[in-house]
Amino acid sequence: MLKKTILLVLLIATTISCYEKDKITLVSSTGRINHILIVIKNSDWEGKIGDALRDIITQPVAGLPQEENQFSINHVAPETFNQLFKRSRNIMFVGFDDETQFYTNSNIYADPQTTLSILGKTEEDIIENILSHKKEIISIFKSNDLRVYQQKLSDDLWNPKNIETLNKLGFTLKIPNQYVKVEDNGEFLWFRNDYTRGQMNIIAYTVPITSSDDLHLDHIIKIRDSIGKQYIPGQFENTYMATEPQFKPITKKLKIQDLQAIESRGLWIVENDFMGGPFLNYTILDKANNRLIILEGFSYSPGTKKRDFVFELESILKTIQIK
Repeated sequence: MLKKTILLVLLIATTISCYEKDKITLVSSTGRINHILIVIKNSDWEGKIGDALRDIITQPVAGLPQEENQFSINHVAPETFNQLFKRSRNIMFVGFDDETQFYTNSNIYADPQTTLSILGKTEEDIIENILSHKKEIISIFKSNDLRVYQQKLSDDLWNPKNIETLNKLGFTLKIPNQYVKVEDNGEFLWFRNDYTRGQMNIIAYTVPITSSDDLHLDHIIKIRDSIGKQYIPGQFENTYMATEPQFKPITKKLKIQDLQAIESRGLWIVENDFMGGPFLNYTILDKANNRLIILEGFSYSPGTKKRDFVFELESILKTIQIK
């Protein structure tokens, strides 16, 4: 017999058949990027279960000058989970059941939409379920938002045939048309999007492989500082972009098209000036062509939150296709 459950919500989520989903036209989902709606009883949200969720979801994003949470969150009780809330793009259901379960569904109430259900027999079961899947919780919703954002970007892109550097270097990026071309000389690419509160920048280039240490952070910083000095000047003479020496970039190993790569998140400054902001760098080891492929996004938005700007840059950089 089922214990206290998340009312009828979870039953609806798990019993919609494939046939029924094929027969209906789903409404478009709503919601900001990096936002999750959590459907949970108020008493559980205010207790230890809510604490466990907040400890994970509100972890700060790496590499920003001020702390900003991974996600913005709202919560609703199951009895108030109405049609308006069902249109949310990212939904998490948390409650009691006679089995401990952790699973996702797609496009139950709207399209595109990801729902995650975290269930357990007791409070301790639910908390353990949350803690044992903490990386997956972040990954599930971030991956969904990346897909959605990349689809949005695909609506109005630069024609890759008109980007000389991409053609010469043998890879593609989906760059939105609102980004203007700053430099495209066949060796170095720089596109910039100016907006009311600042600007976002995309750069790409390659350098030869020199040693087995090329994917070490010190070497990555050395490369990006030399490129900044050569190609990215500040507003005054003898000023240029460099890595903030007081903040060690945070790195992560990953694979991009089965190639070894390093993701670096850190802060940039302008030498001999007072500008700065966050950057996101992907350095990819392309042994077949004896080179490092380097993609980077950096933003400048003084006095504003920067999480969503860096997220947009990440979504663009991750569209790379190496030929």
